[in-house]
Amino acid sequence: MKNRQKRPSAPYEAGVGVIPVADTEPTSRYHDVFTPLVPGICTAVDSHLPGSLIFATAEDVFLRVDVLGEKMLRFRYAVRSFRPAASYALASLPSARKDLLTHREDANHHYLDTGKLICRISKEQLRIEITDAATGKVILSDAAPFYARETIRHGLEHLRMSWQAMPDEQYLGLGDKSCALNLRHRYLQLWNTDAFGFGADTDPLYRSVPFYYGLLAERAYGIFLHNTWRTHFDFDSRRDGVSSMWAEGGEMDFFFMYGPSLDEVAQAYHRLTGTAALPPLWALGFHQCRWSYRTEGWVRELAATFRSLQIPCDAIYLDIDYMHAYQCFTWNGESFPDPATLAADLREQGFRLVSMIDPGISASPGYFVYEQGRELDAFCRRSSGEVMTGPVWPNRCVWPDFTKPEVRMWWGGLYRGLYLEDGISGFWNDMNEPAVFKVDTLTFPDEVMHHLDGRPGNHREAHNIYGLLMARASYEGMRELDPQRRPFLLSRATFSGGQRYAAIWTGDNVASWEHLRIANLQCQRLSISGFSFVGTDVGGFVDMPSGELFTRWVQLGAFHPLFRIHSMGNNAGGAIEADAAAVASAETKHRLDQEPWAFGQPYTDRVREAINLRYRLLPYLYTAFYEHAQEGLPVIRSLAFGAAADPQAGNHENIFFFGKELLVSPVLQPGQQTQRIYLPVGEWYDFHTGKHYEGGKHHRLRLHDEYIPLFARAGAVIPMGPVMQHTAAFEPDTIDLQVFFGEKGGGACYCDSGEGYGYLEGDFRLHTFTLTADKRHLRLVQTLQGAYTGGASVFRLLLRGLPFVPDAVTMDGVSLQEIEEEAGALVLYVPVDFSSVELTAGF
Repeated sequence: MKNRQKRPSAPYEAGVGVIPVADTEPTSRYHDVFTPLVPGICTAVDSHLPGSLIFATAEDVFLRVDVLGEKMLRFRYAVRSFRPAASYALASLPSARKDLLTHREDANHHYLDTGKLICRISKEQLRIEITDAATGKVILSDAAPFYARETIRHGLEHLRMSWQAMPDEQYLGLGDKSCALNLRHRYLQLWNTDAFGFGADTDPLYRSVPFYYGLLAERAYGIFLHNTWRTHFDFDSRRDGVSSMWAEGGEMDFFFMYGPSLDEVAQAYHRLTGTAALPPLWALGFHQCRWSYRTEGWVRELAATFRSLQIPCDAIYLDIDYMHAYQCFTWNGESFPDPATLAADLREQGFRLVSMIDPGISASPGYFVYEQGRELDAFCRRSSGEVMTGPVWPNRCVWPDFTKPEVRMWWGGLYRGLYLEDGISGFWNDMNEPAVFKVDTLTFPDEVMHHLDGRPGNHREAHNIYGLLMARASYEGMRELDPQRRPFLLSRATFSGGQRYAAIWTGDNVASWEHLRIANLQCQRLSISGFSFVGTDVGGFVDMPSGELFTRWVQLGAFHPLFRIHSMGNNAGGAIEADAAAVASAETKHRLDQEPWAFGQPYTDRVREAINLRYRLLPYLYTAFYEHAQEGLPVIRSLAFGAAADPQAGNHENIFFFGKELLVSPVLQPGQQTQRIYLPVGEWYDFHTGKHYEGGKHHRLRLHDEYIPLFARAGAVIPMGPVMQHTAAFEPDTIDLQVFFGEKGGGACYCDSGEGYGYLEGDFRLHTFTLTADKRHLRLVQTLQGAYTGGASVFRLLLRGLPFVPDAVTMDGVSLQEIEEEAGALVLYVPVDFSSVELTAGF
């Protein structure tokens, strides 16, 4: 089943039988009547708010512009009055800057000058044009004035902005869309949807991220639509040179962010909506999941197999069958008689348990969550006043209204037993679009009411933030229950800003080569859209992969921040009510497993090698997460982000950056022996062989079964650890620094305890490396920050690509005599607190 929705033929028009008020007769009756609302002549300008201007028109349409920075503006259009509303997306809102606002006017226009941007607003219809103050080049220009539509039956139901789409402009972002990275010529909408078995053209999908980038040559900007209703984005789908966005209610409220680089736009967006919190180190390890590991014995067998086969793993997941009668926060006592002992035993072996929690609460008298929720009046109600009920896994469910502060607090406290007493280390919030079975709308009726933090509204406004607020309630509860532990939470549905609370995965995908390609694109898109802690159901959730497809997917998944295999097992095609007896019978005959060893040799060895590489790269990935939290740079980025000087980079969507310095090119077709790869401008090294490549051109490479192509930027310094079976064993005496020769470059290595919040008080160590070199000399300089005393005591420098044979090697001015060679690299051992290492060629 695929949930495909085609673009409406006329998305701007009112519904069937709805006519404009100008065409009505006084004594006639109509299905519905609408009034178009377009600003006319500007009648007044209010400047009493520092850093802000409010423009009024006779039509009761207002425009407020806030100058939030030299390169950030906020635009709010209101009909009659501005709406008070809680913001669930924003982590922080910069104050409007009076010192950056210079306002002037001429006969036809108002001008706002921030020093970096000039915003021109026409006195007729309040049309906007934004230019780069330094170059005078246009960044964004209205193609039509703001438009709103109000009907008698539905009130304000459509608010739209339209801009000129420049001839070569590309559009990126918008969350989890499964189409090509460049959204040009696409019409898409945002409405969180349970999209089981989705395809490349399925829209909408699981989450709503109303943020995108516009990229034209050297100019990049971002638009974040701060509106939670169902929203629509048309990126020149009619090929008429116009891009538009519109919402089905609320307020036209959007932020404009200018780069001019894509990275600068990403950083600005993260300053608004937040970054993923630094995760516990174990969460970056390998995770194993399926629907379902149904018994304690099966879980123990799984853990023992991982360790006996020497395949690293840090987490095992429990899907919905661990519960009693699908009742959240309970255990199936027959299958899991002593969960606390199970969790403790697994912890000793280096495994964490992660369990699923859904928002659909079984409406069963006597069930403690249901009874507590009834007493608190925690559950969503219809506009008639009755509690909303419907089927999910239990046949009759109710749903908490997470837009109520007291409900969020209550929900967070429900985790106490699992988290503090039973030893569950992390949680998985699923079905939180919210999904409802049996009905073709897949979710609540529009008329279900929500508290919305004191400003009541209906589900049309609350739907897209339901999953975000469930994750928020869960995350805040975990923080409250154990303030010294970093929460790990995984959520399916979310909204902009949800990255502050939970990692995400791309949803119920399919075991196919097409979905391997989609997984690559979705993870890039979600990462640049704010959700750096992202991954897919490796191997595919629906159907079974071949050994080759499974291996290539694991090899790609090793470079996704969330690295989790998840499969449907023997559960029949998304059945609403799983027949436990039938599933158990099928598993007795033939378990549809997708564990790393499930496909036998040679695939087991190849999968092990991919997971080993992931664990070796954990110091690099952990550093990338620290940099993400500090700087707001996505952990994985599309090629255009990390290659700003290369105009061709945006045309190559399958290659992506893993951190700042590594470039990944997955194998996406069966039976491939070679691959034609574009490397962006610069110099590159094959990470596995050390071979040097010139960038700005294509290269034909022979592929290997054991790994996918991986390249390091010339000048890069990549920290690596040893192979380990789990992150609790990550206490190496020595860290490798892979140093790839280049005229300039560097890198970093961040370390802390891997858990807790001591790093916020200085209990961390950040090594920052700066590399300069020429054909006869190389100098590596280190600076140190932080007071952390754990971790490695020695760096093993592996210098690759040196164009000279060094005659002198010194560390902090002292000659080094112990120099080795290994696989074409010069190897030096130095203490982790060294200041500089120099290599010089003889004469």
